[in-house]
Amino acid sequence: MTEHLDLPAPQVRERIARGASGWPVLAASILVLVLSVAVFVVGVRQEGGVVGASLIGLSLLFGLAALIALAGLTPVAPGEARVLQLLGRYTGTVRTDGLRWVNPLTARRKVSTRIRNHETDMLKVNDADGNPIEIAAVVVWQVEDTARAVFEVDDFIEFVAIQTETAVRHIANSYSYDSHDSTRMSLRDNADEITARLSEEVGVRVAAAGVKIIESRLTRLAYSPEIAHAMLRRQQANAIVAARTRIVEGAVGMVEMALVRLSENHVVDLDEERKAAMVSNLLVVLCGDRDAQPVVNAGTLYS
Repeated sequence: MTEHLDLPAPQVRERIARGASGWPVLAASILVLVLSVAVFVVGVRQEGGVVGASLIGLSLLFGLAALIALAGLTPVAPGEARVLQLLGRYTGTVRTDGLRWVNPLTARRKVSTRIRNHETDMLKVNDADGNPIEIAAVVVWQVEDTARAVFEVDDFIEFVAIQTETAVRHIANSYSYDSHDSTRMSLRDNADEITARLSEEVGVRVAAAGVKIIESRLTRLAYSPEIAHAMLRRQQANAIVAARTRIVEGAVGMVEMALVRLSENHVVDLDEERKAAMVSNLLVVLCGDRDAQPVVNAGTLYS
């Protein structure tokens, strides 16, 4: 029972950005900086003149070029990605960890691609029967598309939190806390099926943000305090009725078996009246909640 959501089509999807290893660029930039310092010192020692001024200007250009190259160095840790923008335009995502070099003019936003947990607050909602219940869930999720996580929603972490709470409320409203009909699913008796549908619904809701749902579980499920005592008594009554039903079914089978065995083995011949009395006595003994007190008949079977 997944709620249908008419979400807009994503305007942007993740693509791998062009980049290179940053270590050669780092080494070359340091070498150029050292060279620019050396050229600057030589130009200063010329004590003026066209050659000295040219050397100083050249050293400044070398230094500026090295600094610009260094500005393009981007460290990427495992479990992280860098979303690149050039003048407001999405240019790609860097997922390769290590020291990378990209266009120095790009803006780089860090996005974690690690697996995360989100646990909802305890929510007080009504189940399908209108009974107030308390419910909470934990959702395990991960960013799958960094471009949609950054550009399709304002804050993808807050978006996941709100959509998860909405899905939990909808699931709680769609099923009863406890169902007495085996054909109906309930929150208490069908936990695996309910959490599977919760994962599916949350996944549909957060797909626009490029988020993948790995797993979800209910961490709390209980009646609200104002009706908990009454519902506990009802559950106890249902359990007693179910137990008594099972006892009666077993007792009837045992009585039937006893009558059949007595008849087959010709142990004793009983008329219908005595069979009824025997059935009554056996049922009292087998179904009673206390030990039976035997009465010894010193006379005949009929007195």
